[in-house]
Amino acid sequence: MNTVQLKRLKARKGARKRSEIPNEVLWALNHGKIETVNLVEWLAIDMPFLLRNSLTEIGWEKQIDNLYDQSLKLQDQGITKGLKGIGKILFQVLEEEENRTDIFETLASHTSDMVRAWAAFSIAADQTISLPQRLEIMRRFAADCSISVRECAWDALRSYLVEDLAYSFDLLMEWVKDEDPNIRRCAVEATRPRGVWCKHIPTLKKNPDPGLTILEFVRSDPSNYVQRSVANWLNDASKSTPDWVINTCLRWRKESPTKETNWIIKHALRTLKKQNLLSQDVQGIAIK
Repeated sequence: MNTVQLKRLKARKGARKRSEIPNEVLWALNHGKIETVNLVEWLAIDMPFLLRNSLTEIGWEKQIDNLYDQSLKLQDQGITKGLKGIGKILFQVLEEEENRTDIFETLASHTSDMVRAWAAFSIAADQTISLPQRLEIMRRFAADCSISVRECAWDALRSYLVEDLAYSFDLLMEWVKDEDPNIRRCAVEATRPRGVWCKHIPTLKKNPDPGLTILEFVRSDPSNYVQRSVANWLNDASKSTPDWVINTCLRWRKESPTKETNWIIKHALRTLKKQNLLSQDVQGIAIK
């Protein structure tokens, strides 16, 4: 596939279902020549096939058969377990390589967003690095141009952040002050009490107070991407500590009377409004 063809494919609109993905697009995705543009394409990728092709491309021939065989065993475990599983086996094999830093860099900067996601999860498999080091390494993935890689970034961080929430929130203060909204959003999303497709954080479900360490800095964030994450964080908390969320929203409304804060509050209270758990005076500030 030549440069002109690839340029044309990169400008495509994503298919609405797998059967509508053009063969040339699927070929390019499975050969690591282009990024996905939506979840439909992401789920359509043949991970073992992409793994073999991407490793061949970077010249890591001696490990291809081993990694390919291991990846085949992950095919029936779902997309998330598959991504994490390949990340883990990549980490295990990279540990034995003298030029592992160069190989990791090639994977982490690969054209394919799925290959970059594997690189992110290879860091998640490394239990030896400190949390500050982990955050520094993961920053590139949290800021990635692909939303899929960014989702993998917070997922790869979450279990380590939970180990010491107070320490984690202190470190994440730097992230919520970052100029990049993707970095700010990752800090919030990674610590949601319930989150999406991930284990809950019982401590924050019981007492969400520690989360204010970072939430206060983004309560009037200019980015809607960040606003949605903050609102979802509070909405998560509302399912177990409704009074805390209501009081936080009322305080924010008084201290930060901006359209950004107002948007967050309205969406943060959506579940409580749906369940008719808001008093008459609070209902007016919740999303309709």
